[in-house]
Amino acid sequence: MVVSLLLIGFTRHVRHQVRVRDTKVAIAQVKQAIDRFRTDVGRCPRSEAELLHPPLPHKQYLDIMPRDGWGQPLSILCPGYFEDDADVISAGPSGSLLEDDNIQ
Repeated sequence: MVVSLLLIGFTRHVRHQVRVRDTKVAIAQVKQAIDRFRTDVGRCPRSEAELLHPPLPHKQYLDIMPRDGWGQPLSILCPGYFEDDADVISAGPSGSLLEDDNIQ
């Protein structure tokens, strides 16, 4: 019984770590796409759609908009709140940006 509980706890921990890692990869992909967009166009994208279908011909920055490890869309603020860089945020496991489990 105790071994079962330990195994379940370990499995949940590993699954959480994988979701966090996948989320950080997705955030990095979106930030890189935003940086390339800003270099080419000279401004922040007005929406996520511009990363998929930019105003420049023959350019595409993302094939699909990545989601976080919990399947939720990422929030983008460009320029960022405190810096000129873009803020790309996952609401984390809670799914709420109002909780303390956000991932940037």
